[in-house]
Amino acid sequence: MHKYLLKAIFLIFLFSTHAVAETLREIEIKGNQRISEETIIMLGEIKKNSDYNQNDLNGILKRLFNTNFFNDIEIQLDKGKLLISLSENPIIEDIEITGIKKKEFTKTLLEEINLKNRMSFTQDQLLEDINLIKNILKTSGYYFSKVNSSIIENKELNSIRLKINVDLGEKAKIKKISFIGDKKIKDKKLLEVIASEEHKFWKFISNRVYLNQSTIELDKRLLENYYKNLGYHKVKILNSFSEFSDEGYFKLVFNIDSGDQYFFNKFILNLPEDYNRSDFKKIEKIFSKLKEETYSLDNLNLILDEIDKIASGRLYDFIDAEVKEEIVEKNKINFTFNIIDSEKFYVEKINLLGNFQTIEEVIRNKLIVDEGDPLNNLLFTKSIDNIKSLRIFKNVKTQIKDGSDKNLKIVDIIVEEQPTGEISLAAGVGTTGTTVGGGINEKNFLGKGINLDTNLEVSADSVKGKFVYSKPNFAYTDNTLFTSVNATTSDFLSDFGYKINETGFSIGTKFEQYENLFFSPEISLSLEDLKTNSTASKQLRKQEGSYEDFYFNYGLNYDLRDSSYRPTSGSLVSFYQELPIVSGNNEISNNLIYTKYKNLNRSKDMIGKASIYLKTVNSLNDSDVRISKRNQVPYRRLRGFQKGKIGPVDNTDYIGGNYVATLNLSTNIPGILNTVENIDFSYFIDVANVWGVDYSSSINDSNSIRSSTGIGLNWTTPVGPLSFSLSQPITKKSSDKTESFRFNIGTTF
Repeated sequence: MHKYLLKAIFLIFLFSTHAVAETLREIEIKGNQRISEETIIMLGEIKKNSDYNQNDLNGILKRLFNTNFFNDIEIQLDKGKLLISLSENPIIEDIEITGIKKKEFTKTLLEEINLKNRMSFTQDQLLEDINLIKNILKTSGYYFSKVNSSIIENKELNSIRLKINVDLGEKAKIKKISFIGDKKIKDKKLLEVIASEEHKFWKFISNRVYLNQSTIELDKRLLENYYKNLGYHKVKILNSFSEFSDEGYFKLVFNIDSGDQYFFNKFILNLPEDYNRSDFKKIEKIFSKLKEETYSLDNLNLILDEIDKIASGRLYDFIDAEVKEEIVEKNKINFTFNIIDSEKFYVEKINLLGNFQTIEEVIRNKLIVDEGDPLNNLLFTKSIDNIKSLRIFKNVKTQIKDGSDKNLKIVDIIVEEQPTGEISLAAGVGTTGTTVGGGINEKNFLGKGINLDTNLEVSADSVKGKFVYSKPNFAYTDNTLFTSVNATTSDFLSDFGYKINETGFSIGTKFEQYENLFFSPEISLSLEDLKTNSTASKQLRKQEGSYEDFYFNYGLNYDLRDSSYRPTSGSLVSFYQELPIVSGNNEISNNLIYTKYKNLNRSKDMIGKASIYLKTVNSLNDSDVRISKRNQVPYRRLRGFQKGKIGPVDNTDYIGGNYVATLNLSTNIPGILNTVENIDFSYFIDVANVWGVDYSSSINDSNSIRSSTGIGLNWTTPVGPLSFSLSQPITKKSSDKTESFRFNIGTTF
């Protein structure tokens, strides 16, 4: 029975849908104002002399509604004539976003929403765009924003003017950041890793204290990388969430599952048969060094960087690296690096997009891969990293498309620019006096990647001003050109017997001579007016006068640190020499600094540091070394003694020496005052000497080695960063002025 009933219903449906089909012979359209009949027929995919049933008419109706051009449509087919009655959605004459002062922000919102000028307006699309704006505002920290709209209609033209009103409200502040789960690392250290910061009243200029979803996602990546560099290979940031308090603050919580700590076990390097293994010998040296060391993501990247360098050397144009890992013995990992030939593609064209302020030249100068070159994946990735290193772009994205031939590719590089100017003011007070200052810095002047930096510093005994101009890739040489102008007035009459007024100019360049070795030659011109007091010795008083100095200077910098900011391993060697071309005294000066960093425990939170500092100055003729050119022990390299109050003494003036040597050993002390945020303790030993007086053999300090030991503290306080040291001299001379306690506190705002 049911079987026959279903069959009957199907036949009735079939008859109803096909029996009423008519052949369309005529089309009539009513109600259209802007949109032509031809366009409507095309959009509806309507064809004369074709058969149409009700289902076909419903398809036309659906296609026309999907265009968003119409708010009402009626369709009727009668005796071969199709009648379409419709009313058009109004067109948007103008869209205005109010309530936001920053034009760049408003511009971004207008670009992101779907409604545009000269488009058809729909209420549904407006609601979607309002929600989109709210979400964008949340990513910038405006969780309490309100968005509404108003419409001004022009019924005669069937158009509207759309105004979107934004009330930003207060930014959502982060009151507390905490970490839960199997985190293994103390909160104090994790707070240093992430970009977000807890809101404090002295951080009123920082955007990091506001809840920002983009920053939170960055925080999760930073935490993950940090744990992986400590050996926690399987770390997971399970989730992050925020809790809103009654006080109007948010609590940001990260849930961490660190897992077990892993260690490197075995490394295998597989090469294609036609590759020369000796080209990869440095990689195999790294393998032997890392065996049984704590797993580290940075060390894996070090290996990949070496592969990059091989590719950069153009030894192998189409090279790629495949990394495989195998966990053995529970917490040990074997790594296999398969070096393979990548597909042979060439760069047909490179398009740069999004650089509205920055000229193309600045970006293209950072590209290792150029148009016409092989599209090497490793080199291309390195090029993008070079662009990011400019620090003038918020984001850099890439898109590779097919070119005019199967072996050609078109590369789109999309950059997102960001503000590059910075104004800073600073103030500080310490045992050495009060200092105030400020400066202006612009990293992308005129969109040319030019860096302009000017600053002024005023203290109790000096006024210093400096302006620096630097231009990367000057004259397409891959060299940085820099020039500076400086002026200094220093009054050291009471302690050192002299006062100077000095102005100077320098011009030079900087480039990478060899891998990690940077060379910085420059020429400098300075004008100095030197005065001495009445109690100064005869030798000092005869130096009084004006001097003109024209020097050739150069620096060598060899940097093998794992990071320029708070390094944990590696070394840095710097050498600087000043050679007179034309000078009143013809002094030659040499400066050498060697610093070594080393992890002292498995958790990598105890970092040892050893530093050697050597400086010499000698006259190339029979004249004495000018008092203003003589050397003092740098302020931070000999704690326990007053600044400049050691070494040779002439009458009562501390005149410094021709030679200075220091040795500094220190290590931080983890685990002290963990409940107090942003505080670091350290233990140090300082050894130093300053000696050599060319104009008087009676003044000799060559055997008077000074040394001290003590503890130091660095603490970010509510009023700014504070540092102090408590030290005890071990060896000293009777004329030396000691200082057991030293502190400095200041802020930048």
